[in-house]
Amino acid sequence: MAAQAQPPSLLNIHLKLLGFSLRSITPFPNCPSVFNLNGKQISRVEVLGVVTSRDHKPGRFLRFTLDDGTDSITCVLWLNHLTSSFFATRQPATLRVISDLSKSFADDLRLGKVARVRGRVSIFRGDLQVTVSDVVIETDPNAETLHRLDCISLARRCYFR
Repeated sequence: MAAQAQPPSLLNIHLKLLGFSLRSITPFPNCPSVFNLNGKQISRVEVLGVVTSRDHKPGRFLRFTLDDGTDSITCVLWLNHLTSSFFATRQPATLRVISDLSKSFADDLRLGKVARVRGRVSIFRGDLQVTVSDVVIETDPNAETLHRLDCISLARRCYFR
């Protein structure tokens, strides 16, 4: 009898999720950076929605909310790469590139824009949020519909099997 193949891990993959699916994940005990989605371990997501709020603290962070029609998703984009001791172990040239990219993302994220965000799921003060690593402002009028269809298809084929 052949051994049953293990499904590929979803832990370090950006899962395309809708807001209501993101709200259904739960943290793994004793592992704050890993979450449970229907018995599968996840840590990264890709979400898409309309920017409905933004709280910009220059040089510190941009906290914004995306609404994808199913729920609101809180996102945080860190802007303190050059001053935070958290990033002190990185190469200065790398930090400058990351810092410049983050500032560019913050400038692009305006109220009413449709944004595709990738990042790590985290909990801050008891609330779920996405710590942003990548932002794309969508200009295709079909982007929201295509994202929703991708999420439904992936949920059926991969996430909720």
